[in-house]
Amino acid sequence: MSPAKKRTRSYDPVKIRAAVLAQFGNVRPAVLTLTPEQLARPTRLGDWTVRELAAHIAMAVESVSRTIDLEPPAKAELALLDWPFATAALAAAGAGRTRDFAREHPDLDVLYARTEQRLTERLAATPGERLLATRPGFMTLADYLVTRTVELVVHTDDLNAAVPGLDIPYDRQALAACTRLLADALATRAPGGSTEVRIPPYAVVQCVEGPKHTRGTPPNVVETDPLTWIRLATGRLAWPRALADAEVSAHGERADLGGLLPLMG
Repeated sequence: MSPAKKRTRSYDPVKIRAAVLAQFGNVRPAVLTLTPEQLARPTRLGDWTVRELAAHIAMAVESVSRTIDLEPPAKAELALLDWPFATAALAAAGAGRTRDFAREHPDLDVLYARTEQRLTERLAATPGERLLATRPGFMTLADYLVTRTVELVVHTDDLNAAVPGLDIPYDRQALAACTRLLADALATRAPGGSTEVRIPPYAVVQCVEGPKHTRGTPPNVVETDPLTWIRLATGRLAWPRALADAEVSAHGERADLGGLLPLMG
């Protein structure tokens, strides 16, 4: 079943807009406290430094304003559940754009202030059904903002991992939307009803072909917390390591998700 034909979870557009602004608002003051030594630290994203990661976060958010300013496409071509799988092809080119963007915007204070102001102004004046010509494909503003919760939450976790003690908080709505979209992407990649994946308190999905569970305790159950799930889905954490460290529990012959992960490149 293709993502376009699969029933898509609905997201409250007002809450998603608030979540994007709130999570960027969480990141901004933390980034401005970073010392030159901390900004030069490596990250778990290849050869990106913390400075380049911080610039990438602003670039990911600025893409909302940039695409709103462009001429809208004639029709949508990318469903929300297609987006996670469309990102892999853009990863290599995106790394080069991020380095260029970081060089062009050396003052992170100015960059973050301008990005936040432009986003606030554009969102106040643009309806959710407005079509955007995003790099992965044409989609509505409402759907694209859900993808921004993924970018913000995932890269907030990257920053926290790169700078011990930074501890940027996660907006609850942003974390919930990110978790749910990636859980639904798993169900899209492996449709079925034999395995139940639980990510409390935000998501439960059925996936993997096989006998469908109808009542009682499911025979195949995977359970983990939201951040562990997000790390698995985005390749920050390998399935065997998560099992070995008891960060995920998996019971049943169809509970091995290792061959399905990561979902995003």
